[in-house]
Parts: sequence; C-alpha cells; structure tokens
Amino acid sequence: MLAFLPGPVRGSLAALILAFNTILCCTPLFVVALVKACIRVVPVQRACDRLLRFIHESWINNNRIWVDPVQWHVSGLQGLDYSHSYLVTSNHQSWVDIMVLQYQLNRRVQPLKFFLKQELIWVPIIGVAMWALGFPFMKRYTKAYLEKHPEKKGKDLQTTRRTCAKFRHQATGIFNFVEGTRFTEAKHAQQQSPFRYLLKPKAGGIAFVLDAMGEQLQSLVDVTIHYPQGRPGFWDMLCGNVPEIVAQFEEVAIPAEFIGKSYDQDMDYRQAFQQWINALWVAKDERLGQLHRQYPG
Repeated sequence: MLAFLPGPVRGSLAALILAFNTILCCTPLFVVALVKACIRVVPVQRACDRLLRFIHESWINNNRIWVDPVQWHVSGLQGLDYSHSYLVTSNHQSWVDIMVLQYQLNRRVQPLKFFLKQELIWVPIIGVAMWALGFPFMKRYTKAYLEKHPEKKGKDLQTTRRTCAKFRHQATGIFNFVEGTRFTEAKHAQQQSPFRYLLKPKAGGIAFVLDAMGEQLQSLVDVTIHYPQGRPGFWDMLCGNVPEIVAQFEEVAIPAEFIGKSYDQDMDYRQAFQQWINALWVAKDERLGQLHRQYPG
C-alpha cells in the first residue's frame, strides 16, 4: 500500500499507522480488561478472553497495511490447528522476527504469548496492553544480586510455572526464543558458538513450559527465519527495506519422556533435554546454511 513512497517517508507514515492502530485497539482492550478484572464470574471471564483475543488478532491483522509488500517464502504452515496449544520457538536475529511470527501465525494458532522482562510493564500503553492480554512478566535477577539475596533464587522459575498453569485448561500459544538474545557476530564470537548461524541454545525456558503445561501441548513449532538481504532493523521494516523474508515452520513431536519433569532437580532429564534441543539446533543451523545458498540475496 505504501510501496510508492520514498523510504523515510514510508517509514514515518508506517510508524504513525502502527501508533494509530495500537491506540485504536488498546482503547477497547483496556475496557474489556477492566471488566475482566472486576467481574470474577466464569462466563464473563470467558467472554472477556474471547474479546481480548479478537482485539489482539485484529491489531496484528491491521498491521498488514504497512508490512506489505514483502516477498514471502513460507512453508510448513499446513496442519496447524487453532483449537490446539503449541509451544513455538525460532532463531532470533532481529525485532522483525516477532512481526514475522505474528504475521504468519495470526489466526492459524492462538495469539502468541512471550515471556517479558518485568520492567516492560511500565512502557506506556504497550506494557499495560501486554498485561491485559495475559503476557507473563518475569523478574530477572543478576548473579551478583542472587549472591546477596539467595532467597530469591528460583523465583523467576516459579513465575514461569504459575503463569503457564493459567493456560492449562485453554488453548494457547507460548513462544520462547531459545537463544535468549538476538544473534550478532560479537555475541557469536564471545560464546564460541559451535554453530555457524546460531547462538548456543538455552533449554531451560521451554523445559519449564513443558513442566507446567506439557500434557496439553500439541507439538513444538520450530521456526527458521532467514533474511536474504541481511538482518534488518525495525526501522528497515517500517521503511519497506525488507523486500524478501524466508520462514520455514516445522511441527516437532515433543517426546513423552520430557513431559512433566523437573528441569532444575532431575539432572538426567536435564542432560537428555539439552541434548534434544542441541540436536534441533544442529538441524536448524544446517537448514539456515541451505537457505543462505538457496536465497543468497
């Protein structure tokens, strides 16, 4: 829709559209969230959840106005069922990754919920909106802080379990970036990562999700994202400087032996789970190598 405009003009206009769409959707969202918070009756709660989900999905859908046109190369979406719960993960290169996942999975699976740093709840409009939508906020403690306050150790994991328990009896989409941070060459070198295109995976986050709600999860949706023209920034996306995106989706069965186990207490399970995640990352790194050759940019 905005493709005919010069990049900076398009970026500025896209940012305004994004801001307007956010305010437009947040207004009814806050009203519904207030009703849900005040009226603790099950039918009302369920109706509010449906309305909140509809508003969330509408916000994502409206963003197509400024996201298009992008040449998409997408595979693996067949078979996903909106009525099922999924655990979704992806390689992480840019904040654009989140837009890619929302754009492609919207109304194919339940709206994705991310684990967020507690500080983000204070971001104007966005923080309150994410709280209203049920995004889990986690308090992160530094190693130095935990040495002084050992009683806080494991509190973030308790938050993970408590949050996931709320989704136990309803279909939901839980998302976690296994790498924990965006890929950069500096981080890659610092980690001495054995992978060419990936940082080392951190298995703990999704292990705790499986501990809390593994029995209701249909599968793990493993997403591999490649930007043929290089890793973009969010401003690049707004300006239309991301002409081509590759996204491959693969459903991976979650081994039964990984359901309902304690990652922080069962060392045998911890080791086996890390090996499973590492094997997924080996395959993903090979897949990214193939995508770099197939879509060189």
